[in-house]
Amino acid sequence: MTGAEAMVRMLQAHGVRHMFGLCGDTTLPFYDAMARLDHGIEHILTRDERHAGYMADGYARVTGRPGVCEGPSGGGATYILPGVVEANESSIPILAITTDVSTAARGRYPLTELDQPALFLPLTKFTASIDDAAVLPAKVRAAFRAMTTGRPGAAHLAFPFDTQKGATDPAEVWADTRHQTFPAERSAPEPEAIAAAAELLARSRRAVAICGGGPVIAGAFDELAKLSQLLDLPIATTVSGQGVIAETDPRAVGVVGTNGGVPATRAVVEEADLILFIGCRAGSVTTERWRVPRPGVPVIHIDSDPMVIGANYPTEVAICADAKLALAALAAAVAEAPDHSGAKRAAQAWAQKAAAFAPLAASDARPIRPERVVATLQEVLELDAILVADPGTPCPYFSAHYRWPQAGRQFITNRAHGALGYALAAAMGAHVGRPGVKTVAAMGDGSFGFCCGELETLVRHRMPITSIVFSNATFGWIKAGQKSGFGERYYNVDFGRTDHAAVARAFGVAAWTVEDPADLAPVLKRALNHDGPTLVDIIAQPLHEAAAPVSEWVA
Repeated sequence: MTGAEAMVRMLQAHGVRHMFGLCGDTTLPFYDAMARLDHGIEHILTRDERHAGYMADGYARVTGRPGVCEGPSGGGATYILPGVVEANESSIPILAITTDVSTAARGRYPLTELDQPALFLPLTKFTASIDDAAVLPAKVRAAFRAMTTGRPGAAHLAFPFDTQKGATDPAEVWADTRHQTFPAERSAPEPEAIAAAAELLARSRRAVAICGGGPVIAGAFDELAKLSQLLDLPIATTVSGQGVIAETDPRAVGVVGTNGGVPATRAVVEEADLILFIGCRAGSVTTERWRVPRPGVPVIHIDSDPMVIGANYPTEVAICADAKLALAALAAAVAEAPDHSGAKRAAQAWAQKAAAFAPLAASDARPIRPERVVATLQEVLELDAILVADPGTPCPYFSAHYRWPQAGRQFITNRAHGALGYALAAAMGAHVGRPGVKTVAAMGDGSFGFCCGELETLVRHRMPITSIVFSNATFGWIKAGQKSGFGERYYNVDFGRTDHAAVARAFGVAAWTVEDPADLAPVLKRALNHDGPTLVDIIAQPLHEAAAPVSEWVA
């Protein structure tokens, strides 16, 4: 068995069903093995490696299986990096396989040579170069083990050309099936920590839980809902934590922090006498640069990564464990605890937020207000739809104002590094992983410029994804920052307006342009009901003129 054949069989053994990537000279033996062998893996050819990584990310988030992407040496390895680092910092397991020059050619200036493991080392949980085909199965098993256990994350394997042609013992080709999904090998909490946390919760009267992406990844939906009901505990989330609880739940507060938080949700945290962080890093966005919660409020912190706990706040109780197991244990320990007025506090927050949102959502102003877009989508989009939002215009509006009707992974955005151009590719990966539901990609026109080449991939695979472009001819987030923090000195943030619908139609996408708010609902309905890929180009109000839910601009 050749190394290339062994790689295919190892991926098959780990339950891989889809792969995203782009061909290159150094990939030829691997592609030949993919072509010859019967393996059941669908390979989706992308138009660049960056989007292959984003597709693997979106796929992993909705399936609970590691996403796999691949690319060639040199530029392919450098292009795939943004997808890898975003997934790794978001605790999403993706495996990036980048083929490489032959080991015998190293140091002799072959085309596309670079030190791939050194390049990927600070960006992944695990990286290795498979320099000998005999050790390939062990390296692949190690990559899947690293990706799926502990805090999930990304892995990378360099795959030299001569290794692809080398010999692998077929007897070594096997997988540990526990690592086909994540999180694997969950860690249980220490009973003493659970008892201490339960005691603190029993003494407090205005506790609030702030959930990051950890409990979503852990699938701790039922456990969190039970704890919230037992204590009447209000549940706030970060942007990444949205979906851990239905936002129609009476105790759901919504998003807190600088991106999507509003004064009403901030007040819930400011008034708390105890903070329960769950799978949350308590980073700069969630805490509004560590100003909220206020100093001196006791903290209970649950996280699967011990390095996260106590990094930013003194911690009364540290629970280093899987969120699902920790919340189940905590719920069992607090059955007799008093309530924390969660439903009342959450209702007040939503009422105040709705009062500010409603007139903007109903506005007939032109350019169209983003609030009007969010409200219209809330009316016409199916309850189980997946929405993927780029940073910039879409993220804060959907985070703050789209009220997710059920628990589960339905909202995806790249909150680790916030690179533009993420939404379309991640939506494509999400659609491949969950094809039975409607998927929507929301982006600004800056992001459209990063990703529009993948419209061809969208058409080639006839993915019925609807793309929404907020068209305002500016890098809006930066312009809003220049307005609020630099005396409205706008510099190099504006660009020419593109007819995004015309570009989409040139690729074969059904597309519309909307300038009148009255046309929003009928056009969006047509786009969402179309049986192929669609795009709606919305002439929208720019962020620096809007009432965006971003606290630093309001201040």
